[in-house]
Amino acid sequence: MSKTALVAVADGTEELEAVTIIDVLRRADAEVTVAAVGELNITASRGVKLAADCVIGDCKEKTYDLIVLPGGLPGAEHLRDCTPLIEMLKKQKQSGRLYAAICASPAVALAPHGLLDDKQATGHPSMANKLPNQTKADRRVVVDGNCITSQGPGTALEFAIELLRLLFDNDTMQKVAGPMCVK
Repeated sequence: MSKTALVAVADGTEELEAVTIIDVLRRADAEVTVAAVGELNITASRGVKLAADCVIGDCKEKTYDLIVLPGGLPGAEHLRDCTPLIEMLKKQKQSGRLYAAICASPAVALAPHGLLDDKQATGHPSMANKLPNQTKADRRVVVDGNCITSQGPGTALEFAIELLRLLFDNDTMQKVAGPMCVK
């Protein structure tokens, strides 16, 4: 059975993070749904136009093995303010299924809703002081149970490869990372 992942995007999402996550997961044949908060077509943080597969409302009754939030501002704020997405993330956490965020999203989208209260996490260094537990805020990628966080665009590939390992296994991760020249 294929693994499923939801990548939520919004106007102002960091495009390097979003595209890296989507690309790496799809290289492992994960069934990736890109869901927009707001309009189907978004303008990312650096002006790149992205088209989502659907809007988040189309996903709220579905279950995913992984839900991922790219960062970027104001993208992370739009994700934070999306009630259906936050409800999905809370169910994801409670069920023990994987949820992940990078860059601004750990501090901006997850922390205000209690999704990091019992977790060690990292995020963009400019927002580390907003994380409830800052003991690993200087790490590039942090895994704490079913929660995975990362710092920003420069760590996006490392983050996505770690998501592969957790979603699938080490062999799948190596099969994808090797041809991509990732150690």
